Amino acid sequence: MTVDLSLIPDGGLGWLDASGPQANVVLSTRVRLARNLTGLPFNVRSGADDRRRVLEAVDAVWQRSPLARGGVRFLVDELEPRDRLLLHERHLISKELANAPGERGVGGAGGGGGTGEKAASHAAVYLAGALGLMVNEEDHLRLQVFRSGFALSQAYADLERLDRDLGASLPVAFHPEFGYLTACPTNAGTGLRASVLIHLPGLVLTKEIAKVLQGLTQVGLTFRGLYGEGSEVVGNFFQLSNQTTLGKSEEELLDHLGKIVRQVVRYEEQAREVLRRDATTIIEDKVWRAYALLRYARSLTFEETMNLLSGVRLGVGLKLIGDLSVYTLNKLLIYTQPAHLAVLDPRAARDAEQRVARAAYVRGVLEEEAARGR
Repeated sequence: MTVDLSLIPDGGLGWLDASGPQANVVLSTRVRLARNLTGLPFNVRSGADDRRRVLEAVDAVWQRSPLARGGVRFLVDELEPRDRLLLHERHLISKELANAPGERGVGGAGGGGGTGEKAASHAAVYLAGALGLMVNEEDHLRLQVFRSGFALSQAYADLERLDRDLGASLPVAFHPEFGYLTACPTNAGTGLRASVLIHLPGLVLTKEIAKVLQGLTQVGLTFRGLYGEGSEVVGNFFQLSNQTTLGKSEEELLDHLGKIVRQVVRYEEQAREVLRRDATTIIEDKVWRAYALLRYARSLTFEETMNLLSGVRLGVGLKLIGDLSVYTLNKLLIYTQPAHLAVLDPRAARDAEQRVARAAYVRGVLEEEAARGR
């Protein structure tokens, strides 16, 4: 089965449109809830039949939900590896679901049947507008919402409606002392993980970033790369999220994260002002060199592309570059990744071919943008 991206509202990339609050610094907001059903083993110990029952139960409820109107469902087992990676690159499924069926997190462990064949994962992803629901990942259910810019309260309001809608018909595992029960104890309590994807080149260039990141860990937050846990920070893009899920309410967790993110945004804006005031020539040179390389390079690695896009994005934020939209730069973060390049050019299988295809795609997009600005 091949993913038909036209079935997904906005291609699942509405959060990239730079329409949200403070979108010049904060690319996106994601809020996620982990839930499990009572009466069935959690996925760390479940078998194929258990996972099938979870999927059937969710499927029945989802089809009746008004929130799912116009949505789409993909069964992970039926997707080609490239298409699973494509959904992962768009942040629509996790790294675990992007793995091949039968691997950990997609159903290889626990009660597969002992025949030597890979057990069916019965993993699925449901998408409807900004709403997403992963089934049979680490937990039975992973509900998530993406919003453009810095929009924690709006994202949680959307997600809370979906949580209530599903919870009204599905028996969810809950303990009066420990809250929502999850496969990993670090997610118990609210089951909530909220994060923002934030661009911090000013703090990096002024060498203040280490102090800021150290401060985050001291107040119960964590930072990761573009794709969360296990991903490296590239291009000065950081994912900031809460570490605690137990002992506080959802509103308290979101309020705490929101206060800290607002402070980090202020620090970044101050750092950019320092660069504009004290290092104008250096920053202009850095920004325009990055733009020139993206416009004319014939081979680009993914890391090079992220770093160059970071420089150009800083230039747009400082109004050094006009007629170039943040939305275009945001899209390039996604469309220059391997699975997207393979869709654009099926020959881009090996790394060297990917580099050439990546550079050609970036050149084309920036040329179109420059032509519109003439």
